[in-house]
Amino acid sequence: MRSKSLIQMRKARNVVFVAFAWFAAAVSILALSAILFTLISKGGEGLNPKLFVMSTPAPGSEGGLANAIVGSLMMCGIGLIIAIVLGLLAGTWLAEYGRQSKLAHVVRFVNDVLLSAPSVLIGLFVYGILVAPFHGFSGIAGAAALALIALPIVTRTTEDVLRLQPRTLRDGGLALGAPLGLTIWSILWQAASGGIITGALLAFARISGETAPLLFTSLNNQFFSLDMTKPMANLPVVIYRYALSAYEDWNRLAWAGALLIAIAVLGASALARTISRRIQGK
Repeated sequence: MRSKSLIQMRKARNVVFVAFAWFAAAVSILALSAILFTLISKGGEGLNPKLFVMSTPAPGSEGGLANAIVGSLMMCGIGLIIAIVLGLLAGTWLAEYGRQSKLAHVVRFVNDVLLSAPSVLIGLFVYGILVAPFHGFSGIAGAAALALIALPIVTRTTEDVLRLQPRTLRDGGLALGAPLGLTIWSILWQAASGGIITGALLAFARISGETAPLLFTSLNNQFFSLDMTKPMANLPVVIYRYALSAYEDWNRLAWAGALLIAIAVLGASALARTISRRIQGK
């Protein structure tokens, strides 16, 4: 009798847990669906060819988001390149050279702090070293802030995927007389390329919608500009300004910009998951 009661109690707990899991999943899906529906319904109204060929307008004038789109792509691209180069080298050192050394533990701790640091603090830090001393906002400072945000993601991903590679790959390269550096370059990086690319895509998704660090670094520019040494327009700051304005045309542009960022983030996340699944399926 006692064993039957225990079984029934366990079954009841299982039913409650499964029901709670389904409820939580349903709430999450409902919230995500509501966000996507709002973005598509309101942002879709502002999608037109002018959005991609005209710069941000004055209130009541025709315009688009061309300068903000180009500025965001430039800063995200440069920041991501810096993060990939430094993060790839740092993650490789942690996985292959530092391993369990004291310095490696310190580097991992600092990387974890950066990984969880509020983006506004990173923006303030870059403001203090690249904006205030030079008495001006710039696209370079914005790219540097985005690079600092993406760097710990690439570093952690690189270290994890390299540690997952079988030991036989290292031993095989070393047995052929190749030094460890060449083995990493020609064998390990090739084997882990899918995971490294996934980390880079996740880093792009992380920085593409950051507003706070860009407010302190690149600020904004009402006109089209490719000069990275001057203030540069970007989608997050334009959305922030236009969404709070009292002008309906600016509000429409803000929703359209938010939809573009959502599409970019969802696309990068979906691509990262696709690559990850293909790697796991091999």
